[in-house]
Amino acid sequence: MSLHDCNNGHRKYPTPVERETSVKAADEDESEMRTFCAPLAYTGCRISEAPALTADGVDLKDGTPIFESLKKRRSGVYRPVPVPPALIDALNMVHDVRAAQKRRDRGRAVRLWPWARNTAWRHIRAVMRAARIKGPHATPKGLRHGFGIKAITSGVPLNTLQQLLGHAQLTTTSIYADAMGPEKRQLVERMWG
Repeated sequence: MSLHDCNNGHRKYPTPVERETSVKAADEDESEMRTFCAPLAYTGCRISEAPALTADGVDLKDGTPIFESLKKRRSGVYRPVPVPPALIDALNMVHDVRAAQKRRDRGRAVRLWPWARNTAWRHIRAVMRAARIKGPHATPKGLRHGFGIKAITSGVPLNTLQQLLGHAQLTTTSIYADAMGPEKRQLVERMWG
């Protein structure tokens, strides 16, 4: 797999500016969408993992959402992903996470977003359109890839990124070390300093 479309040279990940623009576009939405885009951008979670996040899966003390890795061959594999405190505050404010952690919905934890994967995908595409971001990177998977590229260019070790993304194999995660353009220069410039 490559983070670039070899046929036409398009990247499959948003730039840091595009990531921030998409999060800001979601912030302007009046609905639960305000808090949906940021977890994808700041955790690299899969589009199916975000709607599965429950109030119990938000560790308010440690500032981490805890995602169940839905791509694993077995259930019950969880991974915490540290996020900016402002994201945890927004989740708590919009979804009243503390109160939701105390109540149950028919014995189950309360989901933060009541959407199926395809509905969540459409919501992200709408946010990307509102942010005027077009191309193969204007998708939920693009946000996941953007997180991976941002982590690598920020110096996050590959094995740590593997854990954050929930990859079973390090070879899967290694695609993020194959950054192009300004991201490649940023990686190489770290050697010069």
